[in-house]
Amino acid sequence: MNEFENLYLTIKDRKQNPEAGSYTAYLFDKGLEKILKKVGEEACEVVIAAMKDDKSEQVNEVCDLMYHLMVLLAQLDIPLADVCEELGRRSAKTHNLKAERKPIEKL
Repeated sequence: MNEFENLYLTIKDRKQNPEAGSYTAYLFDKGLEKILKKVGEEACEVVIAAMKDDKSEQVNEVCDLMYHLMVLLAQLDIPLADVCEELGRRSAKTHNLKAERKPIEKL
């Protein structure tokens, strides 16, 4: 079992068995809207960190985003295995470069 699987199992356990003082249990208690806000916030922080020359900050922000995405998966009852399977299918594709989007014209 890898770190992602271990983390996901811990998150699922906190959903089923909330512990006092657990941030994960707090997120599940607050519900989907709070979890979605955190995913959005962390995604923005990844973008900001990526523009800086600080690998430590970049890694930390990516970890925060991945954690919150896993909380979202657990909230939606999506097994991590489903995501891994889809990534496997996508990695098997070749020559699927999509054309650039057309510029937005004034309406």
